[in-house]
Amino acid sequence: MSVRDTIRTRVDAGSGALIGYLPVGFPTLAESIDAAVAIASNGVDAIELGLPYSDPVMDGAVIQAATQQALRNGFRLRDGFTAVREITSQIEVPILMMTYWNPVVQYGVDRFADDLLAAGGSGLITPDLIPDEASEWITASDRTGLDRVFLAAPSSTGERLERVVAQSRGFVYAVSTMGITGARQDVDAAARGVVERLRAHGCDSTCVGVGISSADQVREVLEYADGAIVGSALVKALGDGGVEGVGRLASDLARGTRAA
Repeated sequence: MSVRDTIRTRVDAGSGALIGYLPVGFPTLAESIDAAVAIASNGVDAIELGLPYSDPVMDGAVIQAATQQALRNGFRLRDGFTAVREITSQIEVPILMMTYWNPVVQYGVDRFADDLLAAGGSGLITPDLIPDEASEWITASDRTGLDRVFLAAPSSTGERLERVVAQSRGFVYAVSTMGITGARQDVDAAARGVVERLRAHGCDSTCVGVGISSADQVREVLEYADGAIVGSALVKALGDGGVEGVGRLASDLARGTRAA
């Protein structure tokens, strides 16, 4: 099932989707694969699998530390495809890679798209790529049928939102706060405004990320968005409590979808 169909199924059921982020290779490649399987087995509807990068401009301290550890452990980009292949062989949830654009260019855009599709991946989230500069990826994703998820922020102009809605496939990633990722006590109220503006531009699938760390916040986000994305909290749980710990947190977060 595609990411969009997964989200729509959850919304039609009266709830919304829970999307979990984990980086490939943290704490090790094998454990990152097991962790992804664990969160999917405990209520996460789709997985955002991050590729470690040496200059993670959007990532907060928790994710930066995890990806730097993965790089020190010898992470190579091909490990991302290995992880997708291993995860999809065990569970049936859509997997989107989240990656900065430079590694894709260095690997080769068409080659990247082909290898991601062959591994069983559903598409890409590209936090530093805007639709205006994405012609090569748009062409490759149209050819392969892969989803492409662009970001919308509180600072986005109406023109930018229109382009994001027109070019995104799967969902639009609504960033709830300005700045870097990281769990916060309160999800920024600006998220609701971003989602409302996206709806006005015709978006029918919007997920909110950056700052969500509890079942209550998942519930709050799903009152107005189609999905809630949790990253730093899951990465911290994996670092502190291993695969078992991140599975427990996923189960707890999933309570927010049921309550919604």
